[in-house]
Amino acid sequence: MLRRVDPRRLMRRIAPARRIRRVGAGSRRLIRRIDTDSERLTRRIGTVFTSRLHDERTAAWLGACLGVSFTVAFVTGLVSHFMQHPPSWMLWPSRPVGLYRLTQGTHIICGIATIPLLLAKLWTVYPKLWQWPPIRSAAHAARRGAVFLLVGGSLFQLVTGLINVNYWYPFPFFFTVAHYWTAYVVFGALLIHAADEWAKVRGLRRPPPPHGPSRRGFLATVAGACGLVALTTVGETFTPLGDLAVLAPRRPGTGPQRLPVNKTALAAGVTRSAGWRLAVTGAVRRELSLSLDDLRAMPRHVVRLPIACVEGWSAEATWAGVRLRDVLRAAGVEDDARVRVESLEKQGLYRTSQVDPPHWHDPLTLLALEVNGEPLSLDHGHPCRLIAPDRPGVMQTKWVAKLEVS
Repeated sequence: MLRRVDPRRLMRRIAPARRIRRVGAGSRRLIRRIDTDSERLTRRIGTVFTSRLHDERTAAWLGACLGVSFTVAFVTGLVSHFMQHPPSWMLWPSRPVGLYRLTQGTHIICGIATIPLLLAKLWTVYPKLWQWPPIRSAAHAARRGAVFLLVGGSLFQLVTGLINVNYWYPFPFFFTVAHYWTAYVVFGALLIHAADEWAKVRGLRRPPPPHGPSRRGFLATVAGACGLVALTTVGETFTPLGDLAVLAPRRPGTGPQRLPVNKTALAAGVTRSAGWRLAVTGAVRRELSLSLDDLRAMPRHVVRLPIACVEGWSAEATWAGVRLRDVLRAAGVEDDARVRVESLEKQGLYRTSQVDPPHWHDPLTLLALEVNGEPLSLDHGHPCRLIAPDRPGVMQTKWVAKLEVS
C-alpha cells in the first residue's frame, strides 16, 4: 500500500540539495571567471612590458654581475668580522700592513657601487611579479621563497650598510650583528638562485639577438653609474683620489692634526688628567706604573701607518712613541702572552681590545704619543694610544690606561 507523500515536505528535502548544486555551479563559474581574468591580465601585462630590456638575457647579465659583487662583499665582510672578533684559536698576521685597509675599503666601495646594479636588476625582472598564478607548485613556491629572501636581504644589507657608513642609526637593532647574520642568509639564497638560473647564465655565451645595441647601451649605463659611485667613494681609502671622494663621510686630511676622528673625547667622556699613569699588570714578572715622562724617556720610534675603519675610510699618518714590545719586555712578559689594552673611556663596545703575539712582537706596533709631528690631541687619544699594522680602527685603542697581560 503506497504512502501518501506530502509535497511540501518533499520540497523541503529537495531544496538543500538544489542549493548545494547551485552553489557548486556558482563556484565553478567563479573559478572559470578568475582563470579567464588572470589570462586576460597576463596577456595585458605581455602587451605592457614589451621592452627587450625586460628579457632573460639582460637579467642574466645583471645577475652575473650581482653574483660577483655580492661574493666580494661577503668574503671581505667575513675578513672584517673575524679581524674584529677573532676566535680564541685565530691569530691574524700583522703584515701586510695595509691588508685590512684594502679588504674593508673594497667591502664598502663594492657595497655602495652595487646599489645602482641591484636597482637595475630589480627593474629588469619586476614584470615577473605580476605572473599568474603566483605559485604553481611546491618547487615553484620554494624558488620564489629563495628569491624573496635574496631580494629582501639584499635591500636590507645595502640600505642599512649605507646608513651605517654615514653614522646614522634610526633602527633599534645592533647593526653589526644584524649585518653579519643577514649576510649568510643573502649569500645562501644567492647560491640557490644561481643554481636554479644556471641555464640562463650559460646562455650568455650565445650570440646576442639582432636588437643588441639597446641592451648594450642599458648595461653600459648601469656600469657607468656603478663606476661613478665607486669613483666618488674610493678616495676615502685611496688617498690620491681623496679630492673626488664627495660621497665619503670621512676624507683623508680632514680632522684634527689632519686625521679624521670617529669618536671624540667628548663623546667618550674622557678629559685631560694631570695624574695619568700607564699600568702594566697581570701575568708579568714585575708590575709597572709609568708616567708620560717615563714613556718619553724610553727609545722613541717613528712609523708610518694607516688608520683603517670599519666604515671604509682610511688615512695614513706618521706616529711616534715607544714600541709596545719594549714596554711589555720591561715588565717581563712571556713571548706567547696576550695583552688586553684598556682605555680611559668608561663605556663603549670597543673601550678595550686584545693584542695577540704577532702584533705586539711587531716593531711597528707603538704606544703612540705623537701624530704628524705633534703631541696627540685629546680627540686622537692623548696622552697615549695604540697604533698597530693590519688592525681595524676600532681596535686601535685611544686613551690607553692599562695593559693587562694573560
